[in-house]
Amino acid sequence: MNKIILITGATSGIGLACARKFAENGDKLILTGRNENRLTEISSELTEKGTDVLTLVFDVRDRRQATECIRGLPAQWQQIDVLVNNAGLALGLEPEYEGSFDDWETMIDTNIKGLLTMTRLVVPGMVERGRGHVINVGSVAGDAAYAGGNVYCATKAAVKALSDGLRIDVANTPIRVTNLKPGLVETNFSNVRFHGDNDRAANVYKGIQPLTGDDIADVAVFAANAPAHVQIAEVLILATHQASGSVIVRK
Repeated sequence: MNKIILITGATSGIGLACARKFAENGDKLILTGRNENRLTEISSELTEKGTDVLTLVFDVRDRRQATECIRGLPAQWQQIDVLVNNAGLALGLEPEYEGSFDDWETMIDTNIKGLLTMTRLVVPGMVERGRGHVINVGSVAGDAAYAGGNVYCATKAAVKALSDGLRIDVANTPIRVTNLKPGLVETNFSNVRFHGDNDRAANVYKGIQPLTGDDIADVAVFAANAPAHVQIAEVLILATHQASGSVIVRK
């Protein structure tokens, strides 16, 4: 049976890779993001290949906007089977005592509060219908802090705690909860972190073959299609020469 998959932050990186992989799987897609032009382009690309796509333009930090979009879904799109809480970002790599208040607020509002907003809006319907799956995109950074990671690492540690907490809360239902924890993934992640400094971003992946968005999307699709009695609770996905958030062997 085709599922309805809602993916936040679907205009680039892991979110876009998930959209393409779930489309290949024959699922219907609700794609959200802030960039209306990119959503339109992606929708056209996938629709041409036979995928049913609905796009919603909003920022997960805006609870009012998110609520209006989710509660205003057309009837045929309301029964969401899988929520992929992917929208998230890192900003800056300064010591905690020199960090930017604005960067902190953006990370906390997106990575934690945005994820909570989407969970609160979507999961009650899953519980009512007796089926559903929440896939949160966390990070290896949520396991242990690394130099300069401070607030970003804290937000991803929160994603782990929120995933674990939700899994406990829905343990008496058929709802499944998965926390994906990628390591180095070469997307526009580092460009965003360094506010568009492409040279600095490129150095993050120098000397190692990093993961791709497709690698993470493959795991998401696998988890979503596991047998109903199987819950892939947490997956740490690292490049072969990355041992942890801070141990990376470069050649």
